[in-house]
Amino acid sequence: MNTNKYLRIICWYMLSMLVYTNIAATVLEVGAGKPYSGIKPALVASHNGDTIKVYKGIYKEGNIIIDKAICLTGEGQPVLDGELKYEILSVKSSHVVIRGLTLQRSGRAAMSDPGAIKVYDAAQVLIENNTLLDNYFGIYLQYATNCEVRNNRIQASQVQESQSGNGIHCWKSDSLRIIGNQVSGHRDGIYFEFVTHSVIWRNIAQDNLRYGLHFMFSHENAYITNYFKNNGAGVAVMFTKKVVMINNTFEANWGDAAYGVLFKELSDCYLQGNNFVRNTTGIFFDGCSRIMIEQNNLRNNGWGMRLQANCTDNTIRHNNFQGNTFDVATNGSLVLNQFWGNYWDKYEGYDLNKDGLGDVPCHPLSLYSVIVEKNPPAMLLYRSFMISLLDKTEKIIPSLTPDNFVDKRPKMRPYIL
Repeated sequence: MNTNKYLRIICWYMLSMLVYTNIAATVLEVGAGKPYSGIKPALVASHNGDTIKVYKGIYKEGNIIIDKAICLTGEGQPVLDGELKYEILSVKSSHVVIRGLTLQRSGRAAMSDPGAIKVYDAAQVLIENNTLLDNYFGIYLQYATNCEVRNNRIQASQVQESQSGNGIHCWKSDSLRIIGNQVSGHRDGIYFEFVTHSVIWRNIAQDNLRYGLHFMFSHENAYITNYFKNNGAGVAVMFTKKVVMINNTFEANWGDAAYGVLFKELSDCYLQGNNFVRNTTGIFFDGCSRIMIEQNNLRNNGWGMRLQANCTDNTIRHNNFQGNTFDVATNGSLVLNQFWGNYWDKYEGYDLNKDGLGDVPCHPLSLYSVIVEKNPPAMLLYRSFMISLLDKTEKIIPSLTPDNFVDKRPKMRPYIL
């Protein structure tokens, strides 16, 4: 683990805050009894560096285009209503701040993807402390650089994926910071595609229709201390390299195709300190290589970890496997990964020298899990006497489970993580 790298990320984040502390030249007030009755007239009169302060009320002004470096703030949580017709705020300038607003009922259009707030090819945009309700896309960033989305509540109530956009959608962007947001009821909570060098930190994504977090082709990003619960299919990570995932929780993602995390074609990544709790599958690896998985908790899942035979050179060490129906599963006999020093609650070995490690290897792959992987209906026999006898026999006389699917130094007691 390269500690200096993450210290640099934190320092970079703190220095970037200076961008948003400029003192505005003029304050333009919008609201009943104020100099401006609407946001659009105030925008026309504003100049770069000005602040437009919007007071409590409901504003139905169609699509509001921000093409100047201004600060748009709400006083008393004013409501900007898209009337189910319009994209509400279109940001087409760098150095913009949007805070303290409620944005609701944006338009719906599958071709143009309207959002409550959409950033077009801009840098140094801060979107913070807003409430977004019943929008198609919540916050949409495209070709954005060094922008921050912080402490927003983003909620929708669509019931079909085809009629819903994503809560926070980022496309072809770099150096983003997605921090402290709460996202629910959208298609995907947070979606990244072709996004690099970004930090996703302290977000909560739950009760979304598909994925709490979904990213593809998004390299060199860090996902730290996020919480993903009860999303339709969990979290999906695809076609990506050099990702760090630390101290996240993936909980209660149930369904035939639901996972705590699905990793597909992932390489050179680091997973540490994460919790995978009560999912159909805690972690599913497909076509992954050179991943370090250490100090994670996999607890009370159907499958703790499913490691396909096309995965190579991965290291699984110092993790806790507790209360899972199957701790691990695979779909072939070729195993080119290393298990070392994990705690397995199903391990029945002994520790005569009292060093805290088992004296005999642990074979965490049960024969029954191999059978179920190839013949899913066999799950109907779970907990039957015949299956218990089968697994006991396989432990005494191994024959069908891969010999090299083994933890040679299993931990006798769970790690305190």
